[in-house]
Amino acid sequence: MGHATVALTDLGRLTRTMFPAVSEMADQQPFPESGIDHDDSFKNVVRIRRSFVSKSLPEQVAVLAPCDSIPLIHGGSKTVCDIPLADLGRALELLANGRRVERMYNAGEIEFLSQVAGQIAIAIDKAAAFDETSEQRNKLAQGKLYIEEEIRSEMGFEQIIGSSPTLKHVLQLVKTVAPIDSTVLLLGETGTGKELIARAIHERSRRKDRTFVKLNCAAIPSGLLESELFGHEKGAFTGAINPRIGRMELADRGTLFLDEVGDIPAEIQPKLLRVLQEREFERLGSTHTRRVNIRLVAATNRDLERMIANREFRSDLFYRLNVFPIRIPPLRERKEDIPLLAKYFVKKISSQMQKKIDSVPMSVIKELMAWDWPGNIRELENFLERAVILTRGKTLEAPISELRKQGTDEPVGSTAQSEHGEIARVVKETIHSLNRKNALSEHTRRQREEIIRLLTECKGRVGGANGVAARMGIKRTTLISRINRLGINSYEYA
Repeated sequence: MGHATVALTDLGRLTRTMFPAVSEMADQQPFPESGIDHDDSFKNVVRIRRSFVSKSLPEQVAVLAPCDSIPLIHGGSKTVCDIPLADLGRALELLANGRRVERMYNAGEIEFLSQVAGQIAIAIDKAAAFDETSEQRNKLAQGKLYIEEEIRSEMGFEQIIGSSPTLKHVLQLVKTVAPIDSTVLLLGETGTGKELIARAIHERSRRKDRTFVKLNCAAIPSGLLESELFGHEKGAFTGAINPRIGRMELADRGTLFLDEVGDIPAEIQPKLLRVLQEREFERLGSTHTRRVNIRLVAATNRDLERMIANREFRSDLFYRLNVFPIRIPPLRERKEDIPLLAKYFVKKISSQMQKKIDSVPMSVIKELMAWDWPGNIRELENFLERAVILTRGKTLEAPISELRKQGTDEPVGSTAQSEHGEIARVVKETIHSLNRKNALSEHTRRQREEIIRLLTECKGRVGGANGVAARMGIKRTTLISRINRLGINSYEYA
């Protein structure tokens, strides 16, 4: 049984403080070991749970200090009294007391030493608990750093699977805008991976070592969204018993990702616009103005321009969000990426389920590529998860018969349904174009057409001697402001 022993000596006068006695012994020089086994002494003391008193020990008995490295000398002791350091029924260490004269310890002395031993035991136990707590805290901190590092390593382009030209164009735009703090608006259908793109922008920005905070505006009731976004003070509303920090403050010096930004209620939109313009806001129920330095990435699957025409979304907020729009293509426009995505998801899901699936049949890949995937990548991943569950061997067994067009029982790849979808898309784009034109005045429409014509001729160049600003005879900053106000994306004409 390993232990460390606390040594005291010359305690004939027990009214003296005990620590000078320890110092006195620590100053002595080590003596050679006497052959006396103090481990046996310790075991005996612990076993019988009482003081162990020995008389006429050899003059040179070495015992170890608590660190098991610095020898304290029980030198010149004629009589020793070893007392267990026990706390809460557990024997911790051994308190060794020694006298230079042959005089046994009486009951009063042993009682006094036992009380002292009890206090020392409590101190040792608390010190050990503190060390253990510190060690656990360090482990938690290390674990947090490890998890954050794992998250950072998983949220790069390696998680955006595909090699289609449309996807490569999106990734090129991400690389272009990421180092700049400009606001980015991600447009695309649900399930296309807008959050992955937002994280990729953050990881390639100057803020990558700061916080990435996300908020799904559609998942929070409108009555609570303002508090969630900007925070609130104590007593701001019923139930606000404590002040709360909002997502804006959490994202300070980092990136704030607002998903489904089209679902922000009209009464909150002016406050968000102020943050984008002035970088300041007030918590709900507070008059204290707070400043933040955030990089905003917004995403939506809704038609914001149509919402502007219907007075559901503020046009000035849209122009602030639409500084650098990136359209995420739906899966039906990048079907050449489906084989890579299918193999990636099958490998990932089968590993999670501890299954070994080596291959995906080509017939399954062809059927997957024939489907339009209205739920996009999220639908594909869920379908493949179901396929992995049903697979019994090493080759993927996909329930292809489950893939049906919505509202029909027609198999995948139907020409009629494909044509119907194409017609619906053309009609949707036509209506969108008509609504957009109706929302603009004749003067604004002509101005917009003129800028688009010049951008086309100048190949998207805004400034410089051969840029649109020079040809229009206005300042570059004035032109950029006008382009943003008119919702023109100059990158489309490059």
